[in-house]
Amino acid sequence: MSDQKNAASENWTGVQAYTLAVICLLVGVGGGWLFRGSQSPASAAPVNSASAAPPVSMDAGAQPTPDQLKRMADVQAAPLLEKLKSDPNNAELLASIGNFYYDAQQYQPAIEYYQRALKSRPSDAAIRTDMATAYWYLGNPDTAIDEFNKALTYEPQKPNTLFNLGIVKWQGKMDIDGAVAAWQKLLDTNPNYEARDKVEQLMAQAKKHAGVKPGTAAQSSAQ
Repeated sequence: MSDQKNAASENWTGVQAYTLAVICLLVGVGGGWLFRGSQSPASAAPVNSASAAPPVSMDAGAQPTPDQLKRMADVQAAPLLEKLKSDPNNAELLASIGNFYYDAQQYQPAIEYYQRALKSRPSDAAIRTDMATAYWYLGNPDTAIDEFNKALTYEPQKPNTLFNLGIVKWQGKMDIDGAVAAWQKLLDTNPNYEARDKVEQLMAQAKKHAGVKPGTAAQSSAQ
């Protein structure tokens, strides 16, 4: 019986792979609504999972365990890992594999694949932003900030990098001024940013925590 259960748990279907994406969207919105480096803010909104079937080894409505998420990521990454054998320095393959583990909240292996991708493509700000965000989720805000700043040397106006940098400076270092400065630069350089309302809300919250009236920093920067 246990052998059958083990076999079933390894036999993930396309529906269950989709479920991983749903789960990761739902559980990933915590921690400040951080965005992936190449992700559209609109795509980060929670999705309706009512029609998604649960993985076979989970009870309906149960939260997936880290081991279940890792196994699902392993299955999704397997075809790309096979391709990687003949093209081990392919940055796109490496980053895509990293993304599977990132989305499954397996941040250490995600970082390892991002690092390998960046060896081939060090100026890719999206990959570096994803790696920095993974460092943040592992509880390393200093390295995350360093990597965000390095990404910005290649793309100084990259919106998701600036957004995430603000979150980490605020939540990880209590650097209110630094957070607001990052978000203000985001709004100034990306006037049509999809998540503008979210950024303005975060700026207001951060300023409130710092005892600064909302609008003060924006007014001073405009002057």
